[in-house]
Amino acid sequence: MKKYFAELVGTFFLVFFGVGTAVVTGGVPGLVGIVGIALAFGLGLIAAAYGIGPISGCHINPAVSMGVWLAGRMKTADLIGYWIGQFIGATLGALVIYLIAGAVGGGYSIATSGLGQNGFGAGYQGGYSLTGAILYEFFATMLFVIVILGATQKAAPSGFAGLVIGLTLVAIHLLGIHITGTSVNPARSFGPAVFVGGLAIQQLWVFLVFPTLGGAVAGLLFRSGILAAE
Repeated sequence: MKKYFAELVGTFFLVFFGVGTAVVTGGVPGLVGIVGIALAFGLGLIAAAYGIGPISGCHINPAVSMGVWLAGRMKTADLIGYWIGQFIGATLGALVIYLIAGAVGGGYSIATSGLGQNGFGAGYQGGYSLTGAILYEFFATMLFVIVILGATQKAAPSGFAGLVIGLTLVAIHLLGIHITGTSVNPARSFGPAVFVGGLAIQQLWVFLVFPTLGGAVAGLLFRSGILAAE
């Protein structure tokens, strides 16, 4: 249970800092912008990695856990426990950000301003199509999980995995925020969508399915030995 709770806390970290930065500063001209939001997600992950990594490995992402499981590095029971912790942590993180945003003077309209939810199509970010969203989320997550599995294998230098993984997440957000808002993490997408509802819920399946498939392919590449060093 300690591992599962650590995943809850770590996913809360990620959503609190990443989604929180997008909600509080993302729409304000002259503040952090896309680069700042990307850094917030990456730095949030790095903080979580060194905070809970020794307990659970700091997956804080169901797609990562899927990749680790298919690579043969975790048990099925742990996969389920990690998923439960991750989705609860992301939902709690989104709830806290929603409450903070609501404390702004004049109030906060989630219908108008959203909650950092992921999406695609006309009216969302760059207006990328469903196809673009699917391709980006699949390949970005696959590459992300390849970095994670490679940086945490026995042959990799010790002590640097959290930093490398966090910086990779920054790069992924720099590229993807204008496409889908960048998910590469089903739990991160689930939390905000629960409170936003409407189109965010209707499009949620994309951010549940394709990051998970991307993580699965990365896991199978390591399980097959194609990318494994040990």
